[in-house]
Amino acid sequence: MHFPLPWQLLLILLVVIIIFGAPRLPQLGKSLGEGIRNFKKGLSEEEDKPKLDKKEEE
Repeated sequence: MHFPLPWQLLLILLVVIIIFGAPRLPQLGKSLGEGIRNFKKGLSEEEDKPKLDKKEEE
């Protein structure tokens, strides 16, 4: 898998700043972090469900 080069990351950051504006970047980062956290929580809950179902059957 190809990781973006430093100049490519700077270009992406510049585009994001132009589109969203500098004041909204912290809010955007917080929203992204919460979304990732909720996604991981959902995955861990799905992994726990089959274990609980097997214990209930016994």
